[in-house]
Amino acid sequence: MSEPVSKLESALRAGTFVFTGEIGPPKGTHIEPVIHEAVASLKGRCAAVNVTDIQTAVMRASSVAGCKLLLDAGVEPVLQMVCRDRNRLALQSDLLGAHILGIRNVLALTGDHTTLGDHPQSMPVYDLDSVGLLEAIVRLESGTDMGRDMKGNPNQLDGSPRFFKGCCVTPCAEVVDPQIIKLEKKVAAGAQFVQTQAVYDPAAFEAFMRNVESLKVPVLVGIVMLKSAAMAKYMNRSVPGVVVPEWIITRLTEASKEDRQKVSIEICGQLIRQMKSCCQGAHLMTLGWDHCVPEIIAAAEA
Repeated sequence: MSEPVSKLESALRAGTFVFTGEIGPPKGTHIEPVIHEAVASLKGRCAAVNVTDIQTAVMRASSVAGCKLLLDAGVEPVLQMVCRDRNRLALQSDLLGAHILGIRNVLALTGDHTTLGDHPQSMPVYDLDSVGLLEAIVRLESGTDMGRDMKGNPNQLDGSPRFFKGCCVTPCAEVVDPQIIKLEKKVAAGAQFVQTQAVYDPAAFEAFMRNVESLKVPVLVGIVMLKSAAMAKYMNRSVPGVVVPEWIITRLTEASKEDRQKVSIEICGQLIRQMKSCCQGAHLMTLGWDHCVPEIIAAAEA
């Protein structure tokens, strides 16, 4: 087995239950507050921090730029890379550029369609999907010093990159078998770790994990902080594969406005405690409430 290329890979290999976080670059150039909050709340607590890539198809600053700023601040980044906006030339070029900048974790995603975002008239690319992107990364890595690009000719690269490659899955989809089949394809294509979409049903997640345990890849359960009962109901209505149970909605409904954040932290901690025995970590998506991460981790470890 080759040496790990990142701290995240090292931690997962060691069997440590890891936490990862997530930040979104701004729609503009004022990224300093986002980086400052990540350093204050996530550094030393999360093994790595995802930087979203034009999340929900809403135009934002570059994920590569956000990753580089995190790296300079001593926070290990995970570069999210979506296939929606780039053809195979641009994807490969950005991967090489990311490696040159010192970025070693990549999460391969297909990406939400442009019609869902703020530029619905823009043309989606989808030259590759997430499986194809993982295969492209493995090709770039192939060989000792010189890898291959997607054209396939050997010894084309003057130096090849190495990444810790991740993918995503939706464990609580209404029909879960296609998710399992797609995950099997992603792992066969080169995925080395998995971060899931939001999970609020520990029993369904445990059943999913039993079905994929033969894949032998670490899985980080996704936890999205619910800021209100209205948000929970919206996710039930509008986010495929996410089911927020009634007990969570009731707790958020009964919480006063002043206590809502505390209750949300308690819910996150409870969910992680219930699921940590069947996975290798938790991916925390706090949606701007990064300052809550230390308390979530404390609640999860209680």
